[in-house]
Amino acid sequence: MELEVRHLRALCAIADTGSLHKAARQLGMSQPSLTTQLRRIEHAVGGPLFVRERTGCRPTPLGRTVLSRARPLVVEMRALVTEARAAAARAGDGEPRLRIGSTASRAIPGWLRRLRASLPGTETSLQMDVSANALLRAVADGQLDVAFVHEVEGSPLRFPEALARRVLIDREPQFVSLAADHPAARLPVVRLTDLAADRWMVDPTVDGEWDGLRRVLTAAGLDPRVLHGDYLTAATLVATGEVVTFCQPTSVARPDMAVRPLYGDPLGVRLYVAARTETELNAVYGDLEAAYWEAAAEAPAYQDWLLGTGAAGPPAPRPPAPQGPVPAPLPPPPDLGPQTARDLRPTPL
Repeated sequence: MELEVRHLRALCAIADTGSLHKAARQLGMSQPSLTTQLRRIEHAVGGPLFVRERTGCRPTPLGRTVLSRARPLVVEMRALVTEARAAAARAGDGEPRLRIGSTASRAIPGWLRRLRASLPGTETSLQMDVSANALLRAVADGQLDVAFVHEVEGSPLRFPEALARRVLIDREPQFVSLAADHPAARLPVVRLTDLAADRWMVDPTVDGEWDGLRRVLTAAGLDPRVLHGDYLTAATLVATGEVVTFCQPTSVARPDMAVRPLYGDPLGVRLYVAARTETELNAVYGDLEAAYWEAAAEAPAYQDWLLGTGAAGPPAPRPPAPQGPVPAPLPPPPDLGPQTARDLRPTPL
């Protein structure tokens, strides 16, 4: 067996994620297929490249040697593909394209609407993915132009070095969704201990969310039953009282489902926008920022939280933040005067 670039890419993915399961998802293949491929690679090089442990995979000394040679080759091939695609796009006579990748967010409809107005004649596509890391890698590989992603507290994202990034929200508190007839739904703010008897639901394929839930519940002294599933299923089970689950604060309550902030805001996420250049970031950031605060204004629970904590609402215009890992803090709250959350509500979408 001769090693190919795809084999080297697989080894790098396993090393970067520390998990065959996460690496397989990142590579768009099944875990059994990746395991079989790894065995063939190890047979070809003559020894084990990773040690499988309960907490994941770590490179062996041989693995570190192979990875030290594999990474530069993968980076060079990625750059080659990116440059080739860019050249092909320049050579084509089609209309300009903007390929957006995003994790779930209620800001997306407003963002796309604004982009159509601010970038007339640009063909915009959208790719949704539960894995923020996969989207970032797709931007670095030239498969996407921009990614809007969230980073769960305690589970840092792996930003490819070539990407420019900007923080949209430094810390967005995660709320809880529960059945409208749940006893805790009568409270304006819910404590985790109010949900001690409930089952929780989480999507373990979303980068960082299972670890975040487990960490927060353990810190609260809780060890509830946890179901794994996608969030579309979770919403149905929440409405029937089967489970409770974390949700974004921009979520809107329904007649059968309540959305409440959690006491002490035990879990937060950071929202990022990433692109290959600052120019690409500048082209989309303002529209996304406006769309996010429009979605926030449509969520009464979030508006109450913003007003009640003194957290900042829509920020004043400011120059683009420099590229780098240090996020800009949210600006101070505007002087709302006698306004209420309902006064801030924009025209519905």
